[in-house]
Amino acid sequence: MNGILSIYKREFTSYFVTPVAYVFIVIFLFMTGVFTFYLGAFYESNQADLEPFFRFHPWLYLFLIPAISMRLWSDERKSGTIELLMTLPVSITDTVVAKYLAAWSFTAIALSLTFPMWITVNYLGNPDNTVVLASYIGSLIMAGGFLAIGSCISALTKSQVIAFVISVVICFMFILSGFPMVLDLFEDWAPQAVIDAIASFSFLTHFTSIKKGVIDIRDVIYFAALITFWLYVNVVIIENKKAN
Repeated sequence: MNGILSIYKREFTSYFVTPVAYVFIVIFLFMTGVFTFYLGAFYESNQADLEPFFRFHPWLYLFLIPAISMRLWSDERKSGTIELLMTLPVSITDTVVAKYLAAWSFTAIALSLTFPMWITVNYLGNPDNTVVLASYIGSLIMAGGFLAIGSCISALTKSQVIAFVISVVICFMFILSGFPMVLDLFEDWAPQAVIDAIASFSFLTHFTSIKKGVIDIRDVIYFAALITFWLYVNVVIIENKKAN
């Protein structure tokens, strides 16, 4: 446990040593504002809720989360510090989990800094704060799914740019699988069970469900299984790199 905490602290602190963390947070807050008040037509809807705010989170995370995760392992491999990291008395599994949790904690801080949105909507009306809280929780869990994919891909290459691009493509596929336009392609010939199975892989399907204020155990299991799977593959990749 001490090993995990040490790596976690090292990784988490590293975000704030350089301006990267602050630039990311500023961009994240700026983009959430743009999407909510302009593209989301917050004021035009005449409703005191944060649905326009959360509606665009999957698309924000599609690019911003890979920007965080691309350096997790690529930077270690490029600088050669991964060899030093592997000599520490900590298992590879613990190292992967610690680095992942550090990135997730940083994402949670960026998300928490949007709390003025919540205050604003309560000032303007009487929103269902239970729905808002569930949406925040769902957004953070979904971000964890994006991060797990990005962390795994980062372990495959020394190039942060390549890690970023591949992560975006894979995450986009997970979003797109629940998109009505994609599901319509299967509607005419595929059984409903197949269509439901394809939709069940989508971030949109599960996050949309949580946004309604109901945290279904099936949605939690989906994200937990997704995160566990990609972190497991992450561990396997690092172990193979170490063996070679």
